[in-house]
Amino acid sequence: MDVDFSCIFFKGDKRQRSKMTDRSRILLFFLLLCYSELILAQIKYSTPEEVKVGAVIGNVAKDLGLDVSSLISRRVRIVPGADGALFEVNPNNGVLYVHKKIDREQLCDRNAACLTDLKLVVENPLEVHYVTLEIIDSNDHAPSFTEKEKVIEIAELTAPGARFQLSLARDPDVGINSVQQYKLSQNDHFQLEIRDRDEDKIPFLVLQQQLDREQKTNHSLVLTAIDGGTPPRSANLNITVKVLDINDNRPTFSKDIYSVTLQENAAVNAIVLNVQATDLDEGTSGEVQYAFGGDINSRVLELFSLDKQTGEIRVRGLIDYETANVYKLDVQASDKGTPPMKTDCRVIIKIQDKNDNKPEIEITSLSSTVPEDSKPGTVIALISVSDSDSGLNGKVMCRLTEHVPFELKPSFKENMYSLVTKEMLDREAVSHYDVFITATDCGEPPLSAIKALNIRVSDVNDNAPEYPHSPLELYLTENNPPGGSIYSVSACDMDLNENAVVSYRVIKGERGHKDMASFLNINSENGEISALKSFDFETV
Repeated sequence: MDVDFSCIFFKGDKRQRSKMTDRSRILLFFLLLCYSELILAQIKYSTPEEVKVGAVIGNVAKDLGLDVSSLISRRVRIVPGADGALFEVNPNNGVLYVHKKIDREQLCDRNAACLTDLKLVVENPLEVHYVTLEIIDSNDHAPSFTEKEKVIEIAELTAPGARFQLSLARDPDVGINSVQQYKLSQNDHFQLEIRDRDEDKIPFLVLQQQLDREQKTNHSLVLTAIDGGTPPRSANLNITVKVLDINDNRPTFSKDIYSVTLQENAAVNAIVLNVQATDLDEGTSGEVQYAFGGDINSRVLELFSLDKQTGEIRVRGLIDYETANVYKLDVQASDKGTPPMKTDCRVIIKIQDKNDNKPEIEITSLSSTVPEDSKPGTVIALISVSDSDSGLNGKVMCRLTEHVPFELKPSFKENMYSLVTKEMLDREAVSHYDVFITATDCGEPPLSAIKALNIRVSDVNDNAPEYPHSPLELYLTENNPPGGSIYSVSACDMDLNENAVVSYRVIKGERGHKDMASFLNINSENGEISALKSFDFETV
């Protein structure tokens, strides 16, 4: 006889939906963008350098309108980066604080503005906030001279008005905290003159009254460099002026300032330029030789050489634009008279960038897996690219592997991208993707860098069980033993794990059919069907 019945299955549903909450409080500079489930914002703080570890910078939760009570469950954190270790956020109250000692000079050298960017991430829903920190310089350094004493030799008949360049004081601080003025100790023969060369103030000793060797052979002076901090800091340089017998003329450079452009990675021994000085005296008093200034940086001596006879400057070491894009050299010309007379000029060497650095890619993966029911626009990772070169050589373009269901969305911050889903995913079709991110600069020739990101697609309960054949038919011989197995069914499910677990039960058939459900039993786990009674063909 024919028996008509149906089976139904039950499965657990693990889907989770994220709700996006509105933010209404805006503090400081606040910019909001939305990419589906991603929220992007930017705020800016400032903090002095050298503040104590643990010092509070600001409350990011309050300033961004975040619910403080949810910060721990939403895993608020600073994404690790170049400067991320200096700062942390307290998940209990949303306070951004100093985690390690801040040294502005180490972070930004002598740059006028010292800015560092942090990425703050919270989840459920995903939010990425960019925190810009301006490090304010404090007057934590005093000026200093490269030498404690300086000796200047001046002929006794040197005419008043003659100038002699003095050593430059250096201060790692910037702005008002750097060297602001020089002072010269009280005397009858000299006064101080300051000349501006680029960002530097160059002190010169100017002869006001003719010297007389018979009256005084040495003059002792003190040059004081003072910064503009509160309180001000200072340094002293002791100067000894030796009065010598006559040597009429001092050398004269063809220019006070020489400026030249040099290609990065220029060959060792390549000629940079020639400085030239002349002396109107005759004989040895008119012969000129050259030397670098006494307070020249040791790094300059590693990179450049100076021929003392010809004034020719050559490349000595590796010229790297990314290390320094300009060098300032003081060159001194002296004659061989008695006493020798000297003069100075400045050489400015500007380094021209070459496309010798590949872009760098930093991937902040927010999740190693993405649910297959994720909406288009769901953020998977944050991508930042950089290039140490300048201009077009440092301009970077990003692209993804072709034929993947993902795309790069540019951020409001330059060289920042979000990797988002472009279309619906199907784990049963593709369970993982190897996505390659390529960053290429605009130099000539262009340089590229590639990074891979493995994305696994997690299962959701989006498939119903299926029978190999439907409807199912079985034939049963009458007078069967009650409780015996009469048939076994099996359904398969394309999902994984608990989403693929199938359970069985017998349900009533359609109206008009005799109800067989009360006479059948099915094992919910394996689908084995047994008869609860013995069937009689003549009575069914």
